[in-house]
Amino acid sequence: MADLPRYLRLCFQSGKLAFLAILVSGGIVLQILACALYNNWWPMLTVIMYVLLPMPLLFFVGTDLSVFQESDNSWVNVTKFMTGASAIGSIAIPAILKHAGVIGWGALALELSSFFVFVLAIMCYIRSDEDDSYSSI
Repeated sequence: MADLPRYLRLCFQSGKLAFLAILVSGGIVLQILACALYNNWWPMLTVIMYVLLPMPLLFFVGTDLSVFQESDNSWVNVTKFMTGASAIGSIAIPAILKHAGVIGWGALALELSSFFVFVLAIMCYIRSDEDDSYSSI
């Protein structure tokens, strides 16, 4: 993409950013619909996990990219474990609520689809960050 004109590169970057914003907005809408359609706000418990999910990465790793590689550093390993536990909790909370009979199948489906839309947005962000950084424009 280095041979493209500057205005075209800016357009592609803006398109990627708009796509990520649409994905995140779609995940939020699915999350709210899971609660509002069934008049049951218990599925909003997963929002706590969404907030807690990046915290270990922010506190223990910072901007170091070694979290994506194998490491002997115990703090990086603890960070990976805590992030994984939070991600599993994002799936487990709606499943437990469904098992307890608090929410129905529709709310469970919307909650899980919201989770997968958020995961897709994160994966697209990581991929777009590897392709081009905004500082290279």
